[in-house]
Amino acid sequence: MGAATKSSHSKKRRTRRRHLRRTLLALGLGLPAAMLGLWIAVHRVVWLGPMLADGLRAVVGVGTVTRMEEIAYAVEDRWNRYWRTDERPQAYWEVPSAQAAPTPTSCAGDSGPPALPAFRPTDVGPVHQSWSAPGDGQWVPMRDPRRPQAAAVMYKTLLHPDQYRSWAEVFVVAVDLRQVDLRLMAGRYEPKSLEKEAKDYPRPAVVPARHYDDLLAAFNGGFKAEHGYHGMWIDNVQLVKPRKHSCTVAHYRDGSVRIGSWPSLEPTLPEMTWYRQGPRCMVEDGQMHPGLRDPKARTWGATLDGETVIRRSAIGLDREGKILYVSITNSTTAKAIALGMQHAGAWSVAQLDVNWSYPKFVTFEPGEAGPELYPVALAKGFEFSEDEYLRKRSHRDFFYLTRKTEAGATAGK
Repeated sequence: MGAATKSSHSKKRRTRRRHLRRTLLALGLGLPAAMLGLWIAVHRVVWLGPMLADGLRAVVGVGTVTRMEEIAYAVEDRWNRYWRTDERPQAYWEVPSAQAAPTPTSCAGDSGPPALPAFRPTDVGPVHQSWSAPGDGQWVPMRDPRRPQAAAVMYKTLLHPDQYRSWAEVFVVAVDLRQVDLRLMAGRYEPKSLEKEAKDYPRPAVVPARHYDDLLAAFNGGFKAEHGYHGMWIDNVQLVKPRKHSCTVAHYRDGSVRIGSWPSLEPTLPEMTWYRQGPRCMVEDGQMHPGLRDPKARTWGATLDGETVIRRSAIGLDREGKILYVSITNSTTAKAIALGMQHAGAWSVAQLDVNWSYPKFVTFEPGEAGPELYPVALAKGFEFSEDEYLRKRSHRDFFYLTRKTEAGATAGK
C-alpha cells in the first residue's frame, strides 16, 4: 500500500472520529436538554403527562413507569433542595387581620325552620411556628359569587408541614356538611370496570345540569383501577369490587359521610348511596397510620414511594363527621399531607389521586358574558380547562359539592 493510500485512510479515520465525537457531544448536550424540555412541557401541558405515562405503561409496564417517575421526582427534589434551600414559605392569598363573626346560615322567618349555627372552623395556626407563611392555619371564607350575601359554607387555609421544604404546600378546604352535600361521579374511562353489571352503566362524566344552581366546587377522585383496584360502588352498580384493607369514603342516605377501613364500614353498606376506596387510611380514629409514622417505611399506596415528593390530594372528616376536609398539595411526601390534614382538624383521612396532572380543586362562577359557569382554581399553579367537570367529560372519577336544600340542611343540624 502506497504512502498516498495510507494517508487517505488515515484522514478518513480522523474524519470519522471527529464526526463521532461531535455526535456524542451533541447527544451529551442535546439529550439532557430534550429531557429537560419534555419535563417542563409535561408540567405545562395538562394532557401531555398522562398521555406519555399511559403510552409507556402499555409498552414497559406499570411498575417500570412508576420507578421512572420516582427517579425523575427524586432528581427534581434534590435540585429544589439545592436551589431553593433558602426560600421562605409563601402565602397565596390575603388573610384578614380581624374577621367579623359569621352570621347564621339562614334567615328564616318566624314561620320557617330555625337558622343553623354559623359555620367557621377554628384557626389552627402554623404546623411549625418558625417555618410558616403569613396566615398559615387561619381559615379564610370562600364566598359564593352567585350568593354574595350568603354566609360562607366553605373555608380555606394553607399549611407548610415540611420544615425541610418551604415549597411543600398543603392547601386545605373545610366544608360544612350540614349545608353541603358530597357527590361522586364516575369517570368516562376510570375506574375501569371488569364487572358484567357495569358493562352498560352510563358514564356522563360531568356534573349534571340539574345541579348547576347549587354547585359549589369539584375536585379529583381516586386512583386508576390498575393502581390498586380499589373499589367503587355507585347507583347500585359495582364498578370495582371492594378491597378489604382499602380506606373507604362512604356517603349515606341521610346525607352523612364516613371515612374508614372497609371492615369498619362494610356492615353499614345497606345505608350507603355510594362509596369510593383508596389506599389504606392515612389517619383513622385520630391516629396516623404506622406506615407513615415509621421513618423506615417508604412504600405508601399503590403508586409511587411514600417518600416521593409530588403533588398529592386527600379527603378527610372531623371527629363528629360534620366538617369535610379536602386538600391538594405541592411537593409533599405522603406523611406531609397526612400531617397537614391532621393539623387542620381531620380525624380520618383517605388519600386520593397523586401526580402533577390530577389533583385539583375548583369552585365555579359565571362568566362575564352570561350565566354559563366556569371553574376557578383554589390556588395558582393547578392546571385545568375552562370546561373542567362541566362540559368536558372527565376521564377519571371526581367528587363535587352542592348546597343542600333547606329541608336537607335543617336535617343535618
